[in-house]
Amino acid sequence: MYQDEKLICEDCGAEFIFTQGEQEFYAEKGLVNKPKRCPECRKTRRQKSKKKMYSTVCSACGVETKVPFKPIEGKEVFCRECYAKNK
Repeated sequence: MYQDEKLICEDCGAEFIFTQGEQEFYAEKGLVNKPKRCPECRKTRRQKSKKKMYSTVCSACGVETKVPFKPIEGKEVFCRECYAKNK
């Protein structure tokens, strides 16, 4: 049903193959648009879009931890474990 298809990356202009397996995966997930970027550019883009993490100390246990928001002085911040306990 599906056949390998040659596509051009919109970021770097390289030719890449949109394989049968990838097409089946896209169909299973309900994705209708073909990929616009080659695997390398997709990987680079994902790495750039990761959230910045901030170092802080857990208000409950005192362990150094990282959180995806800038901690505000005077407000409590919890590590993952203490947050789960207080939830």
